[in-house]
Amino acid sequence: MRIAVVVAQFNAFVTSRLRDGALAQLREAGVDAGDIRVFDVPGAFEVPQLAKRLADSGHYDGVICLGCLIRGGTPHFEYIASATAHGIMRAALESGVPMSFGVLTTNDVEQALERAADGPSNKGREAAQAVLDMVRALDGRPGASGSAGA
Repeated sequence: MRIAVVVAQFNAFVTSRLRDGALAQLREAGVDAGDIRVFDVPGAFEVPQLAKRLADSGHYDGVICLGCLIRGGTPHFEYIASATAHGIMRAALESGVPMSFGVLTTNDVEQALERAADGPSNKGREAAQAVLDMVRALDGRPGASGSAGA
């Protein structure tokens, strides 16, 4: 199974923890390190475009999408969160390649750090498991955990 991980660099103090969680989950699930590739993009808004390009390349069975949006004092948060969510869903539906939404949308830094903390509740871990489960489900492979969701 070949997996791409797209990581927004905006709020990297959070997204690096999501990335680490996703990579740990993939390793624990038995995905070979050589079958995992991490790609950085500037921010969450750019995640769907690269995710779609990677999916269309035919090189990846799944794409994990990671980012972090923290609410501010302007409507910018809502626009970016909505565009990112719709873009990832559209990319997944158009390509047929499973993608997970590991993009945090939080009210403050504390909420973001809580969701990116080490351990099983890390949303990067959950996004990785969601992609693994969807790849298995769509390919008819056994072993989907049924407990994923980001």
